Amino acid sequence: MSHMKRALELARMALGSVSPNPAVGAVLVKDGKVVGEGHTQPPGQDHAEIVALRQAGAKARGATLYVSLEPCNHHGRTPPCTEAIVREGVAEVRFAITDPNPKVDGKGVAKLHEAGVQVSEGEEAEAARQVVEGYAKHVTTGRPFLTAKYAMSLDGKLATKTGDSWWLTGTPARRYAHQLRSESDVVMVGVGTVLTDDPMLTARDEADKPLPRQPLRVIVDSHGRIPLTAKVVADGPSTNSGQARTVVAVADADEGAVKRLNERGVEVVRFLGPRGLVALDELLAYLGGKEVTSVLTEGGARLLGGLFDERQVDKVVAFVAPIVVSGHESPSPVEGNGVERLADALRLTRVTMRQVGDDTVITGYC
Repeated sequence: MSHMKRALELARMALGSVSPNPAVGAVLVKDGKVVGEGHTQPPGQDHAEIVALRQAGAKARGATLYVSLEPCNHHGRTPPCTEAIVREGVAEVRFAITDPNPKVDGKGVAKLHEAGVQVSEGEEAEAARQVVEGYAKHVTTGRPFLTAKYAMSLDGKLATKTGDSWWLTGTPARRYAHQLRSESDVVMVGVGTVLTDDPMLTARDEADKPLPRQPLRVIVDSHGRIPLTAKVVADGPSTNSGQARTVVAVADADEGAVKRLNERGVEVVRFLGPRGLVALDELLAYLGGKEVTSVLTEGGARLLGGLFDERQVDKVVAFVAPIVVSGHESPSPVEGNGVERLADALRLTRVTMRQVGDDTVITGYC
């Protein structure tokens, strides 16, 4: 594995726990040997470069730093990384991509050049862009990056005509889905999914145990139909036990329903849109204002359809199981208004496919 690939591997370890900061990985190399490495810590704590520098100590002098994102040169919650890099005598910095943050965006490179540090850019650039895609959208627009994730059969069904969907995909695919949750700030579903499946919406490890850090659960429930017995309500918030917090987005729910949810520790936000439904655009803007950089939307079909209709989706991750369900009453993963002509259909770009167990995962950008 190259040193830059290792930096990206480290960066991915930070996904889901460092927002609104970017997930960054750093590797310090001297005389062909790794002398320090690290990834971004939670907000207010050390950036990846600082972790690597501290681990290297005096060995940082004359070393080469591989980092997945341009080092910052501005004061935020922590001092600039460029100052520490120069102070510790790093001879060369190789970074994958420039930081899209207008406060950085080349300024870190300029500072390093001024100090006589050799700088190069571009190795593993595409992989690095994918790691920080949520951060990049949030820091430039104030809105979160939204990924639509769903599973379906070869004939495009998410369940049988009786509603049976357990288990559509295999164990490896479900583990990958939990990885996607763990890397996201928010997992969002419509209330129909809660009423049908009663999911926990937690990120779990291979032993099916909840991870220490959980994404925020957002339930889109226009009319306040979610029952107090639903798992996303009944388990309550507890970061120590791995349980997640829940936000319910409503449109015209009555105050009694809102009060009962509040009493259970559930935050309720109201965004009244057309036809008495939740205004999805306003909800996403609200989440962005709460420093949410990434949202993983797992359904149901109406919510996904609404998001696609409004062109709110940035990325699609579709799990395709090698089975045929059939049946004109069997549900599909995406509803909404749709388009009248194929020419108007949303066409994905940068499409990739990977095999996960017996299932195929198709990923593309909108």
